[in-house]
Amino acid sequence: MEKMIIVGTGCAGLTSAIYAARANFSPLVLEGHEPGGQLSTTTLVENFPGFKEGIEGPELIMNMKAQAERFGARFQYAAVTDFEPQKDFLRVKIDDQWVDTRTLIVASGASARWLGLPGEKGLVGHGLTSCATCDGAFYRNVPVCVVGGGDSACEEASFLTRFASKVYLIHRRDTLRASKIMADRALANPKIEPLWDTAPVEYLTDETGEMRALKIRSLKTGETRDLEVKCVFVAIGHVPNTRPFVGKLDMDENGYLLQRKGTQTNVPGVFAAGDVADHVYRQAITAAGQGCAAALDAERYLADLGAE
Repeated sequence: MEKMIIVGTGCAGLTSAIYAARANFSPLVLEGHEPGGQLSTTTLVENFPGFKEGIEGPELIMNMKAQAERFGARFQYAAVTDFEPQKDFLRVKIDDQWVDTRTLIVASGASARWLGLPGEKGLVGHGLTSCATCDGAFYRNVPVCVVGGGDSACEEASFLTRFASKVYLIHRRDTLRASKIMADRALANPKIEPLWDTAPVEYLTDETGEMRALKIRSLKTGETRDLEVKCVFVAIGHVPNTRPFVGKLDMDENGYLLQRKGTQTNVPGVFAAGDVADHVYRQAITAAGQGCAAALDAERYLADLGAE
């Protein structure tokens, strides 16, 4: 019987692991299919407090993992494939083996939706990103583009006008899906140029492997052209990694876990932290804060069970 299992090794999961390990719970931390979460594919992180010159995303993750291991957290390269709440404990299927635990912290994050174009994975962090707040400041006084037509796309495009010389907003339709206020705000900005009825076709790189342009195609005429941009911001949504918990933990219509008091879910002993429950902020620092809260909530739950 484990006292605590933590699912995920992004900022939320690793912060939970640090707090839980320091409390002598020796948590079992599952790395999942994307060890390190979205930060593992991020280059320079400039907005995480304490690093005045910034820090590489993978380095930040490695430091947090080493810190958790120092206090006794145990890591396993495995993923949750099923989950069954019992009367007095929780059953978690790790790959093909069932493991019992008193508490479970779900910090499995959310995966960005990408366009599916060739070479996409290797370009993340090299002129391709899904987070304007994270990476917008790297593209000062150069043209960039945002792909999408919803609220997130409009919000990211508006944010990017603080840095970029020009922001192209690429959408497959001739009107935005965003709410009227968000759409009006974006379209009224003189730095934003919408490209209607347009689809991305190919990423074009320079001799160093960085983004040089995006080949786009008109869905009306079929004509293609190269759009010179230094970064492509993909804003077509995220998918929370909650599949093993469908029908067992309460979720919203998009699959994000619902938190009740603090980080608690509807199942006693199960807590949610980070991007798996947060579709608003989606920042490393907010995920870390929720990871801390989840560990403290789980610690109090264990104390009430007399399992300190």
